[in-house]
Amino acid sequence: MASSRWSLRNIYLYLVCLITLIMVIVSVVGLVQNTVRLVYPEVGYYYSEPMKEGEGLTAEEIERQRELDEERARQQAIYSLVGNAAMLLVAGPLYIYHWRKIEVEHVDKPEVTQGGIA
Repeated sequence: MASSRWSLRNIYLYLVCLITLIMVIVSVVGLVQNTVRLVYPEVGYYYSEPMKEGEGLTAEEIERQRELDEERARQQAIYSLVGNAAMLLVAGPLYIYHWRKIEVEHVDKPEVTQGGIA
């Protein structure tokens, strides 16, 4: 069974490669999205309540709130960038390591068919 192409070990290697490849794709997409968010911060959504005469925020308070929202959006984008970069740094080498194990096995072992070696 160890020489079979679909041995338990090979299934494990292929599954690890599949999972880590998905992780790499997700982290690269996240890196791109968060880079765009860092350059163009997403401004939060506002709910506007009806105000009575004389109530509400001044123009300076509104501007300060907008600046705080932009800063929070930038900070969140940086945190997400770091998280996605960490996932890429973990998943990338794991994928490469396991994929090389698969390639080495296929080069070392010729495929056996019914009529002989193929």
